[in-house]
Amino acid sequence: MIIDKLRGQDLDGFFEMILMLENIEECYLFFDDLCTLNEIRTILQRYQVAKMLYNNNTYREIEAETGAGSATISRTKRSLNDGNDMYNVLFSRLKENNTSSLQ
Repeated sequence: MIIDKLRGQDLDGFFEMILMLENIEECYLFFDDLCTLNEIRTILQRYQVAKMLYNNNTYREIEAETGAGSATISRTKRSLNDGNDMYNVLFSRLKENNTSSLQ
């Protein structure tokens, strides 16, 4: 895993802090404090690409909808298909909870 290079007490503490967020509003406030607008847009675009790939959209559809380039789509597809399977785990959970954000 790429993130293993950063694994340790500091990153554990950071993730534990994220897990303490209690609702979407707290997420908005925390990530607004933590990230720049462009960083949030980048993360959001990757999420949108992964969601569209999960829903079997084509590269052309993804590019048109998200503005992502083929390199970003390809990288995200590799993560979705050959990564740690967390996209599939989380998208499945969204589906189980009937969360509309998956569509």
